Amino acid sequence: MFLLLPVAGSMMLAWGIFQVAMDLRTARQRKVLERLSEVRKGTREQRVKEMLLRKRVAELQGGFLESFVARLQVVSRLQRILDQADLDWSASRLLINLVLAGTGVTVAMLMLKMSPVSALASGLGVATLPLLWLMRRRKKRIKTLVHQLPDVFDLMGQALRAGHALASSIQLISEQMPDPIAGEFARVFHEQNLGIKIEEALLNMANRIDQMDVRFFVTAVLIQRQTGGDLAEILDKIGKVIRDRIQLLGVVQALTAEGRLSGWVLLALPVLVFFACLVVNPDYARVLLHEPNGKMLLGMAIGMDLMGLAMIKKIVNIKV
Repeated sequence: MFLLLPVAGSMMLAWGIFQVAMDLRTARQRKVLERLSEVRKGTREQRVKEMLLRKRVAELQGGFLESFVARLQVVSRLQRILDQADLDWSASRLLINLVLAGTGVTVAMLMLKMSPVSALASGLGVATLPLLWLMRRRKKRIKTLVHQLPDVFDLMGQALRAGHALASSIQLISEQMPDPIAGEFARVFHEQNLGIKIEEALLNMANRIDQMDVRFFVTAVLIQRQTGGDLAEILDKIGKVIRDRIQLLGVVQALTAEGRLSGWVLLALPVLVFFACLVVNPDYARVLLHEPNGKMLLGMAIGMDLMGLAMIKKIVNIKV
């Protein structure tokens, strides 16, 4: 474990440098981002209410442990991811279960006389794999939802031109469109039926989905409700912009497919070469498994391989 500390320190240093570089934005870019993310931030009072509500629910359902975990900042982020993945789970309870599962696997492997590094890696894997599945489910659902938005805006514009009110057009979307967009608009319609203002219900949807395209739609509706104008025409223009952006994103992904494939090839090639050497020349390859210096080099190689994959993914991840 002490041999892996330099690798972990190097990865943390690289991550810190990346965070500093991301924060060093120009004033104009920061101002634009702040204006576009006003819908997502909410007021301090709303954040306090959410924290108190989450704390109260944890106290009622899970006792002291969940109430303590619910105060952590990571719980609110995890709960948003669960909402975006359309999973009716408690973030605090999920976090506690993952920690307990990882700790249990680590202790079990240590009792079976496994090495501490292997036991720790197994425990981290057990705790991390559900989160990776959760992120993949969330990403897939959000991608499907964004691709549905142009059709949603077209249908809503036609409903408004036919004389429907905004609430009626939202109900029409919830009935005519498939999931996941139908579920989100159905929730907006039910919230405004229960007495919540439709503007506030739309803001809640934007906070749940947390996508720039949805914020464009919500911002346009809020401005139109205050100043007036032809909302159907506005929705047509937003739908056209989103449709063009999706098309451009497909072109970018096609052009960067070679780079993404190169990243996975560079990740898998050292592993395949190592196992090939382990079969062809076992004495040569086992040095990395049994010798202290070999273990240190193997850990550094794994860390640098993963960092290389992350860098390539960052290079080819072009935001449109």
